[in-house]
Parts: sequence; structure tokens; C-alpha cells
Amino acid sequence: MPLFNMMDLRNRLAPGQRLIGLDPGSRTVGLALSDVSLMLASPYGELRRGKLAANAAELAAIARREGAGGLVVGLPLSMDGSAGPAAQAARDWAHALSAATGLPAALWDERLSSSAVNRFLIEEADMTRRRRAELVDRMAAAYMLQAALDASRPG
Repeated sequence: MPLFNMMDLRNRLAPGQRLIGLDPGSRTVGLALSDVSLMLASPYGELRRGKLAANAAELAAIARREGAGGLVVGLPLSMDGSAGPAAQAARDWAHALSAATGLPAALWDERLSSSAVNRFLIEEADMTRRRRAELVDRMAAAYMLQAALDASRPG
């Protein structure tokens, strides 16, 4: 299945379908979920990064349970906007995940999402390092998904 841009992905969704945001890391994948109006992203959880088939099965089950019709996968571009090896790995993973789940997917720039979330959790929420580590993946996924929703909002 090809990867879509965010506007095309939104347009492919049936009314009331949600989007799942994914912030892939080397050990865990942060998950976020949009509301049915595609206005608000919320942290959802995380998956332990494993074999593609197992992760795809878990995501497909979440999509069925939550009424999601597409995936938005974080694209780790370099600070200058170029696509390095990590971005190519995320692109390949998104292609394979989309094919394995049968869900359309789009990529979205996730530069600095984890940094912004960590800064917020330190400065505003005054959280301990351990508690931040528990939340940062899912919150980074929500931060990235919210940016994608805001940028692709019609009108």
C-alpha cells in the first residue's frame, strides 16, 4: 500500500474514523489516538518494538477496537530537513506496517517532538526522570499527531 500525504489520508477516512499516531523508537513505539472529529490527539499507550507481524497484529486490534482508519508515522528527519538512515528506516517500516495491517499511512515530521515533550514535563509538570520516561513516547506520538492534524485541517 502506498504512503499518503496527510490531506489524502484524511480524505480516505470514513466519517467518524480516527487516526493512530506512531512515534517509532528503537525499543518502544509511542501511540496516540485522534478523536473522531480529527481535531485532537491524545496519548494512548506504547508497544514494545518487536517483529513486524506482532506489532502489526497489535495495531490492527487497536484500530478495530478504537475505530481507527489510518496511521500517521513519525518521520525522524535531520535538523536540516534531510532524510538520513533513520528516516529511510521509518519510511520502510511505515510501508511494511501499512501493508501488514491493511491501514493507509502517512509520514509526518517528528523532529524535536520528544525534546518538546521532555521540556514540558520538566518545566511545567515538574516530573521525575522515571515518570517522564514512562510518558514521553506516548506524549511525543500525541505531539506529532496533533501537528499533523492541525496542518491538514481543511479550510
